[in-house]
Parts: sequence; C-alpha cells; structure tokens
Amino acid sequence: MCETCGCGQSGSAGPTSQDPSHDHGHSHDGYEPHVHDHALSHSHDDGTTHSHGAGVVNSHSQDRAARRIEVGADVLAANAELAARNRAWLNERGVVAFNLVSSPGSGKTLLLERTLDRLRGRVRCAVITGDVRTDRDARRLEGRGAPVRQIETLSACHLNADQIARCLSEVVDEGVRLLFIENVGNLVCPAAFDLGEHMKVVLLSVTEGEDKPLKYPAVFVGAGLAVITKLDLAAAVGWDRAAALQAIRSVHPGLFTFELSARTGEGMDAWIEYLVKAAV
Repeated sequence: MCETCGCGQSGSAGPTSQDPSHDHGHSHDGYEPHVHDHALSHSHDDGTTHSHGAGVVNSHSQDRAARRIEVGADVLAANAELAARNRAWLNERGVVAFNLVSSPGSGKTLLLERTLDRLRGRVRCAVITGDVRTDRDARRLEGRGAPVRQIETLSACHLNADQIARCLSEVVDEGVRLLFIENVGNLVCPAAFDLGEHMKVVLLSVTEGEDKPLKYPAVFVGAGLAVITKLDLAAAVGWDRAAALQAIRSVHPGLFTFELSARTGEGMDAWIEYLVKAAV
C-alpha cells in the first residue's frame, strides 16, 4: 500500500541526482502514525467514577500502527529495488532519465511537446507519461520523433517503479539518450517514489502562486531541478518572482531553476541546451 496516500500502489523514497552523471542519495522518512490515548470516563449513581477503554484503545492503535509500518517498509523496499534495477538498465544503455513532477495543469505536457520538437534531430528521446485516465497526453506527444508510452494508473495518484520497468524496453530503443517520465499531476505522492530516474524535475507554474514550495516542500527538496512555467501569464496573474524564488530557496537552497514559457519560447533555449549537454 502507499503509505503516502493510501492508494494501493507501491513506492520508495530513493536517490535523486543533482548531476545526471552522478547519483546522490536522498531519502524521505516513512509515515509514522500519531496515536492518542483517550480514556472514556463516566459516573455511576453511587457517586463513583471510573474509566473504560484507555488501555484497550491504545493497544489496538499500536498494533495497527506496527502492522502498517511493517507492511509499508516491505513495499517501499521492493519498489526501491525495482527502481535501482531500472536505473542500472538505463545506465547500461547510456540513457539519462528525468521524472517530471508537478500539480495538474502546470504545463508538463506542453513543455514536453516543445522540448521534443526542438530536440528532434539533435537528441533521440523517449517518453513515458502517466495519468489517472485516458491516453490524451500520449496522443499529444506522438509524431514528434520520440517513442511514447502511456500508463493509466486508474485510482493511483503517482507512478511506481514496477510500472516504469514494464515500459522501458518498449520505448527505449537504439539511440535513445533522454527518457522523460511525465508523472501524474500531484505535488504529494510522486515526491516519495523513486522510479529509477536520474533526476526529479519539479514544475511550478506562475498561475499556482508563489507559496507552493512552502506548502509542498518534499517535492522541491527531492528535486534536482525546478522549472517555473507559463511566464507569459506572469503579469496577468500578478506573479511575484522574488517571492517564488525565495520560497524555493528556503526549502532547497541552491536548487537550480529555469524560468520559461513553452508557449512563447521565452527561456526555452537555456532548457534545451541543458538537456543536450545532459545527453552527452
């Protein structure tokens, strides 16, 4: 089960990399339930007062917590092992994988569309994209020079390492150097799940507000890059650039941040050149 969200999927907090050519360990602590001990007291007609259930409630809660932590640890360990295998498989083929995580509607798919278009003929890419339902994103990305595979997670709010493992040989063909994994739109659960990527890339659109890094710090702490998207809308929504960058720095000092608009092309040159260098 997913200890982060209870969605039934397995996962792991695993390594991320600040540099695609090196692995740097980073872990997230597992969920630990807070158990309260509430006694139920009442009085009898004879004036005596006593309590029922405090010890029993606490004992049952502790038993459930112990079972939950034990099962969660086993699931996380299994996902971590699969993620390590995925990463080794990619390393053997010289492929660098980026796991794109963000809120729904931050612009992941549009950024991938423009990225594939601009890398076509320069760097061979592949894409695995995840959504709860439909293959709409995969259809948007087809025909841009890269093999694409859609994963429908159904009720799950994140991808896991096993799902990625089943797709790798289908999308990573001869000559692929970059693999983009477009995760399910969610700033919580994907933060803790290692898929075998070399780096998590967290997107933050100007339409979401400057405080998202403060509200959802784990995903920014675990990222190797941040990308601020939809710069073309910054003036319309009153985007406070300084406040956003300060929020990012406060939870992850030194996190390198791209600022761009995939729609207008502003800032895209630096993003593309970074990817070209990562593929070498």
